[in-house]
Amino acid sequence: MSDQIGVREVEHQTVVNAPAETVYRLVADVERWPRIFPPSVHAEYVEKGAARGSGDEVIRLWAVANGEPKTWTSRRRLDADALRVDFRQEVPARPVAAMGGAWLVERLSDRESRVRLLHDYRAVDDDPGSLQLIDTAVDRNSGSELAAIKDAAEAGTGAAGTFLTFEDTVTVDGPGRLVYDFLNEADQWTERLPHVAGIVLTEDSPGLQTLEMDTRAEDGSVHTTKSVRVCFPHDRIVYKQLRVPPLLTLHTGVWTVEEEPGRPTVVRSLHTVRVNEANIEAVLGAGADLDKAKSMVRSSIGGNSVATLNRAKRFAESGGRG
Repeated sequence: MSDQIGVREVEHQTVVNAPAETVYRLVADVERWPRIFPPSVHAEYVEKGAARGSGDEVIRLWAVANGEPKTWTSRRRLDADALRVDFRQEVPARPVAAMGGAWLVERLSDRESRVRLLHDYRAVDDDPGSLQLIDTAVDRNSGSELAAIKDAAEAGTGAAGTFLTFEDTVTVDGPGRLVYDFLNEADQWTERLPHVAGIVLTEDSPGLQTLEMDTRAEDGSVHTTKSVRVCFPHDRIVYKQLRVPPLLTLHTGVWTVEEEPGRPTVVRSLHTVRVNEANIEAVLGAGADLDKAKSMVRSSIGGNSVATLNRAKRFAESGGRG
């Protein structure tokens, strides 16, 4: 760690038992970050470079820092030959006044690489208390991200079997705006959804929600999840669970509302989960395997998803009175 006047410079690194090119691809493909990095909730391109893996681009990120959801826009320069990605936040989230850095992937051998993650940053008004908060967030998130890159790169294709993506769809003879309102107003779900036992919804920034939810299973048991939701009125809500059930290590999803004149509204619920193989028998009993776990997850999450879609359909078709 080093300091200039008002500027903090830090470096974190790890060694990965995977080829440098494999690691670089994980760093470069920002749309995969929510599935790799625990703090990352959602990522999308604002401006995409001419070639994937190289060139300049602008991205917007939503992530959790010190337990709080934040969003910012960053400009990145990707150099696939040098295995380097430089980044600079264009619109930092307070209390950050400026933030930049670089990912550097160094080839140690054909099967081993070093990843270095550099940051330089300042706090708004150079406030010492704010700088300490940024120090904590950068240190925590950098360690988490490097560990996740290492896990994803070393797992390689072997981890693919633990992932499951599925979708449920309904058509609605009603306005998409009302469907979106139903999905957005999660603080009303205890009255509107029978499987929801409790809700705490906070929205300190418009469209950026933290949702703690108690969900009632078919056997009567209740489990608690915590999610961050990014809301794009009136057609999309993207979310990531920060606290997942024991059978999962990842759950991301998106609600989409597609409306065209003269046609029924189409509402989709897309989920991507990763099964926690280490907990399968503890949760499902001796002899349970990955296929059984996937089937159970599909049935449980999909069942709640369809129930929510059908209630949203009823709400919209009744003019918001359901």
